[in-house]
Amino acid sequence: MSSLKSSMLCLQDYLPRVNSSPIKTWASWLPWELTSQSETIVTKIAMDMATEEFDIAGDIAIHRTAIVESGAVLKGPLVIGARSFIATGAYLRGGCWLDEDCVIGPCCELKSSYVFAASKLAHFNFVGDSIIGERVNIEAGAIICNYRNERPEAGINVRVNGVLSAVNTTKFGALVGDGCRLGANSVVAPGALLKPESIIGRTALCDQEIA
Repeated sequence: MSSLKSSMLCLQDYLPRVNSSPIKTWASWLPWELTSQSETIVTKIAMDMATEEFDIAGDIAIHRTAIVESGAVLKGPLVIGARSFIATGAYLRGGCWLDEDCVIGPCCELKSSYVFAASKLAHFNFVGDSIIGERVNIEAGAIICNYRNERPEAGINVRVNGVLSAVNTTKFGALVGDGCRLGANSVVAPGALLKPESIIGRTALCDQEIA
């Protein structure tokens, strides 16, 4: 467990409807706890899906109104919600949950992440070990990094209420609140906590360790 208390960082402040989502059972967890346990959590969610609404094969559940183009690579556990669209060349792995009306565009990689309703990865994006709120738009080429490759000690730090704190993981991308927008070719460094409606400009670097 992280040294941070869940009372200091509340998912509902970033995702107001989390308590009415399939993630509600784990809504009191810290974000990196959710992503580190994504395979177990998504497997449980997939098992709970109503079979009359979802096509289920092993640990992959795809809503019958979702569209998955040929050439997409889907690795379970995985849940794809109603009316979502997965384009050719998309690569989903490591335990991913997509809410309804989501878009994963061409040549996007989504790893160990949760994506809430009506959010979009445009194309050529990487999003790793992250929680993406509702109505988030990630433009072409934008990346949410999940590992501190630039230093020998790769532990993740997060900034909560202005204080930078270490968390007990080496893999965590970002908690992205509802309505955020990431501009084309922007980079979000590991450990980011983006409040709802935040905007990251095109080609910008968001690194909250040095903010």
